[in-house]
Amino acid sequence: MNHDPSLKKLQRVLIPNRGEIALRIIRACHQMGIEAVLAMSEADRDSLPAREADRAVCIGPAPSARSYLDVRAIIAAAQGTGCDAVHPGYGFLAEKPELAEACQAAGLIFIGPRPGQIEAMGNKLHAREQAKKVGLPMLPGSEKVGTWEEAARVAEGIGYPVLLKAAAGGGGRGMKIVQTHTEIRRMFEAAASEARAAFSDDTLYLERYIAQARHVEVQVLGDSQGNMVHLGERDCSLQRRHQKLVEESPAPGIDTALRDEICAAAVNLSRSIGYENAGTVEFLYDEREKRFYFLEMNTRIQVEHPVSESVTGIDLVQEQLRIARGERLRFNQAEVIFRGHAIECRINAEVPEQGFRPSPGRIVQWEPPQGPNIRLDSHCHPGYLVPPYYDSMIGKLIVYGRDRNEALGRLQQALASFQVSGIETTLGFLRRVMAHEDFVAGRVSTMLVERMLEETKDKERIAP
Repeated sequence: MNHDPSLKKLQRVLIPNRGEIALRIIRACHQMGIEAVLAMSEADRDSLPAREADRAVCIGPAPSARSYLDVRAIIAAAQGTGCDAVHPGYGFLAEKPELAEACQAAGLIFIGPRPGQIEAMGNKLHAREQAKKVGLPMLPGSEKVGTWEEAARVAEGIGYPVLLKAAAGGGGRGMKIVQTHTEIRRMFEAAASEARAAFSDDTLYLERYIAQARHVEVQVLGDSQGNMVHLGERDCSLQRRHQKLVEESPAPGIDTALRDEICAAAVNLSRSIGYENAGTVEFLYDEREKRFYFLEMNTRIQVEHPVSESVTGIDLVQEQLRIARGERLRFNQAEVIFRGHAIECRINAEVPEQGFRPSPGRIVQWEPPQGPNIRLDSHCHPGYLVPPYYDSMIGKLIVYGRDRNEALGRLQQALASFQVSGIETTLGFLRRVMAHEDFVAGRVSTMLVERMLEETKDKERIAP
């Protein structure tokens, strides 16, 4: 790395995370000559990230509340190992201002945005206000609704169906679709309870619900000198329970004018708060009306960042490290060149036919696909014990092609040759998704996965 004396010291980074993202950050650090220290729970002592890190320290027992979510334990681990910085990855404390604030107070670099930026964008109601200020198109919605009766009055004004959302939410938690007035009380109470349990905050608001919408998001990068670029858009419409399964870049069926408009909106919002580091601005695209609406901003690296890396050739995690160190962005918008098409599938230890029930256990066979333009981000291997305590994702399969047809063909072949035994996985379901006529044609929406599951049930009911 450049030894410019004006830059912050960044020689050793603590990574309080696990799985593929911990491994991804460790390898990015090593490629830049930076030491990587893993802060892991007891359940992850023998994991691949623990083996590849320069040092691994245990910060608590398996439950995340007593390890990966323990701010004091993380700061103590960073200080005890002589780290200069903390990279939170995604999930856990990545979007909690408490960790960024604690790093700041301890004289540690937080590899991400400033605490105020996390707080401003982390609360969806505050993010909506900021988006309105800069003129981004918004779905009809509400401010905070404190009771189900208030929610019912607002819903009548917006028109059913509506979506109840947790202001502090993420990952689909605290989010409920309400089709009619008769459901509003039950759904309000369920969403509030879920939000309270997940985020210790049961603040809810409403938005108009668009059933056949698409989820399109824009990757942004900003430095501490005010430079801001986007790395294009990703389509993340294929979801189960509001959590993404498949992501691709560029988004199919989006013309150049609309792409430019969406990306410009993302940059304008990010620039309006002086955003630093990597972030993602998310939009809902109504294909029938040909209109897009602001949803939220994620103030961290995203699970699906490899598709943006594939089409731009830019290593996002390394850029995060450079920005945190105080470097200027090494390229302007005109120098970000987009080539080809990339698709990512999240592989989960789950049973799709049983509502995507988690399937922890020991992996017996693990034979990933090989070949040019095939990338697997995973911490798994034969003999690995998938623990029951955390998210069920066990890997991400990313392929690249000169165009969407080539990328899709390569992905279909890669999924067909991917062999895993010992646990149930979503590989079989993903093979069906990739062969589905609507996905092949680029006709994607947030309802496609649910439709596919219903089609499977219908066939089972008809079968003799």
